[in-house]
Amino acid sequence: MPSPRYRREMPQRYRLEAAKCSGCGRMHFPPRTVCGCGAREFQTERMSDFGKILTFTTIRVAPRDFETQVPYSVAIVESDNGVRVTTQVVDCQPEDLQIGRKVKFVFRKLYTEGKTGIICYGYKAVLT
Repeated sequence: MPSPRYRREMPQRYRLEAAKCSGCGRMHFPPRTVCGCGAREFQTERMSDFGKILTFTTIRVAPRDFETQVPYSVAIVESDNGVRVTTQVVDCQPEDLQIGRKVKFVFRKLYTEGKTGIICYGYKAVLT
């Protein structure tokens, strides 16, 4: 079953947009409607294209839609402006990854949805 159109068209998925709280200045990705400080006003801010790996794991037994990609790595990356993002790290071997390693966010194909063939795009990370 394909994902709803509104989910495929979320701007933050394609432009790495975070929500900066007008109250405390904390940035949230994906954007929220209420900050931890209770504020409800946010400004849209473009995230940095660069960051560092905080932690990672390598997937060797994948769900059906990702079986052709194993082994692949997923990391929590902190962008240079402090936003944390969970993303796949591509174009490298799992043994090349290490905590603290610098990465760049890139726009790539994420997956193709079932029988409909809808191609979903989004962000991934590559080592710098």
